[in-house]
Amino acid sequence: MISKEMVRLGTARSVIREIFEFGKGRAAVVGEENVLDFSLGNPSVPAPEKVQETIKNMIDTLPPKAYHSYTSSVGDNNTRTAIAENLNRRFGTKYTMNNVFMTCGAAASLNITFRALIASPEDEIMVCVPYFPEYKVFIEGQGGKVVLVPPTKELHIDVAELEKKVTKNTKAIVINSPNNPSGVIYPESNLKEVCSVLKKKSEEYGSPIYIITDEPYRELVYTDVKPAHIPLLYDNTIINYSWSKSLSLPGERIGYILVPSSVVNYDEVYAAVGGAARTLGYVCAPSMFQRVVEKCIDVEMDMSVYKKNREILYENLTKLGYNLAKPDGAFYMFIETPEKDGEAFCERAKKYDLLLVPGIGFGTKEYVRLAYCVDTQKIEKSIEVFKKLIEEK
Repeated sequence: MISKEMVRLGTARSVIREIFEFGKGRAAVVGEENVLDFSLGNPSVPAPEKVQETIKNMIDTLPPKAYHSYTSSVGDNNTRTAIAENLNRRFGTKYTMNNVFMTCGAAASLNITFRALIASPEDEIMVCVPYFPEYKVFIEGQGGKVVLVPPTKELHIDVAELEKKVTKNTKAIVINSPNNPSGVIYPESNLKEVCSVLKKKSEEYGSPIYIITDEPYRELVYTDVKPAHIPLLYDNTIINYSWSKSLSLPGERIGYILVPSSVVNYDEVYAAVGGAARTLGYVCAPSMFQRVVEKCIDVEMDMSVYKKNREILYENLTKLGYNLAKPDGAFYMFIETPEKDGEAFCERAKKYDLLLVPGIGFGTKEYVRLAYCVDTQKIEKSIEVFKKLIEEK
């Protein structure tokens, strides 16, 4: 006998991957250039030249052992120090390498963090809607229960609803800002209200409630207002980071977990992170790319293409009558559909080879997600299709 749940997960693709695979099939029939596939958050902007130079220089000047061998399980000391110092420069913090644990990207970071914190089948992890669908898989896979927190009309965190849903079993809340799928950056005022509720409830129940941040889009911001560094607002915050988007390295699986010293029982929490990584088999993040991010820690992405795509879409879709929040970060738009049924809208869009992801997978059935990390030409071609879709309705 094998696990039926694992069979189910292994045979049922995520809602995002399902659309992506459909797009691959259509491309084989009508040509890739004719499929307007906005399903997958796969960066279209190449990694910065500095990344390529660093890799080439490493291979040309160092013996293979220097970049192919294991590092310590927690990560290379120089890399961890570079990360801590980068954060300190930007946020006025006092992190050291001992606050940083290197991981195989954000998915590994989140699974490790959930495994480290979830101690009982009754433990609840709160997730803010709309949310990345794999959160549910990760949390339940690590033995916890998912509790969904509905959004406000602006797609911020509904603090009143959050307070109603906190119980003695609440272990943590996941905050993703800039948000996937909406591109919304949660205002600092909204986050301060969340922190106030969590502090009060932690005291009431006599145990810490953690904030777990998921930050792969932290550097992908279009406005002067940047995402808050939540440990400055709330002591019991654990950061999960990835360079998949900020350096266009999704296939390299490199990221980290930051456990600030302000976390209650920091030593135990950091040890639990190490134990969870060991249990899950994440014994060493990719050595070469640990060294790459060390050398490229201050490198910034060229955001011009994403920004242009965002402006074209937002200006045209709002003119056509679509309702959506203007993304302040990431490379997604979350569009309310005319029929208030994202699945039906996606099916209509497929007739024109316009591929979007229905919002039901993100916790809101009225919406669809569009990933605009694609060639601008496809963005421009999509506008006429969106016009047809809203006129049909």
